[in-house]
Amino acid sequence: MSLCRLALSLLAVAMLLFAEVAVAHNPLSSRGEGQIAALLSLLALLTFWVCYLLGTRRKRPTFTAFFLFHLAAILCGLAVLGPLDDWAKTSSAAHMTQHMLLMVVIAPLWVMSRPLGQIVAGSGRVWAWLWRPMLSLARFPLAAAYLHGAIIWFWHMPYFYMVAVENVWWHAFEHLCFLLTAGIFWWAVLKSSRHNRPWALLALLFTLMHTGFLGALLTFASSPLYGEARSLGDQQLAGLIMWVAGAVPYFSAAVWVGNSWLKQLRQGMDV
Repeated sequence: MSLCRLALSLLAVAMLLFAEVAVAHNPLSSRGEGQIAALLSLLALLTFWVCYLLGTRRKRPTFTAFFLFHLAAILCGLAVLGPLDDWAKTSSAAHMTQHMLLMVVIAPLWVMSRPLGQIVAGSGRVWAWLWRPMLSLARFPLAAAYLHGAIIWFWHMPYFYMVAVENVWWHAFEHLCFLLTAGIFWWAVLKSSRHNRPWALLALLFTLMHTGFLGALLTFASSPLYGEARSLGDQQLAGLIMWVAGAVPYFSAAVWVGNSWLKQLRQGMDV
């Protein structure tokens, strides 16, 4: 089966999954602003997806890259439009799971798929206004880490957290902030040049520490931080999801980058 046919099959399967989601919960089947926001989110994802599919006809990706891109796209659709989005309105743990999926699963999967060649081939200069400044910032791993960290802490402050929970447009904008800054961050560390590997390692360790600290704050808080309607136990579970589960990708990437830097140093000594 050609990559193009496989892509169309995956897209068809994804549409069936999203159709089931629309029946199962309310973001797509609801009325008013919730439905409009969900449909626009779906349209944005499908536009991005179709640009990639068109690009694969001109610039053929490896099978691994192809698979990673579509896996990330399906997970993104399910995370943003699936039942998890409904549960996030009343559960801090579900909300945190959604955040972690966007930041430490979906974003690095897209980065590892190296999709820019296909996106550019499929859309021409339509997306250039977005990816060019992002690539410029990705040349500086620590700056990318600072930006991503600021976004994480901003949206986890109680006031802004509840704004995103209570307003569908702010919730969609929150997801976009997480995806874009996480994409820049993961590109900066996973695609870092030989010169930038020490900074990439430092960026990963910095992110590992401050997200762990935020997770610990949520875990050990003596009262609910996001409204009395959310139980303390639910908040503590959310903290553990960020602190423990969320640390695994950062730590794994730090080991990989550190090992690459060590090999680089050894090669320099041998010369």
